[in-house]
Amino acid sequence: MKIKEIRDKQTPAIELEVKDLQKHLFDLRTQAVTEKLENPSLLNKTRKDIARMKTILRERELVEKKDQEKSQPEKPKVKVEKKRKPKLPRSTKSQGKRKPQPSEMNTQK
Repeated sequence: MKIKEIRDKQTPAIELEVKDLQKHLFDLRTQAVTEKLENPSLLNKTRKDIARMKTILRERELVEKKDQEKSQPEKPKVKVEKKRKPKLPRSTKSQGKRKPQPSEMNTQK
């Protein structure tokens, strides 16, 4: 099915046809498993037709959403500031003090 033919149809008709094609695709897959499928290219064609129809439905959905946003008045955007944690002072460990090594502990007695 060509994309122009799909665009000419109404949304409910496209949705109905998508459901029908999904059932048909299921039947084709079961035929493929049982090795009774005469034309294997029908699987790809059906999948692509479903994808085309879903694409058109999504495009229409986005257009409707955009129209609704244009018709509603804009809300003022409020900037929310993040709370920052206060910086803690560095510990004595990182200021250059080190722990004595076990060998140094024995010599200091």
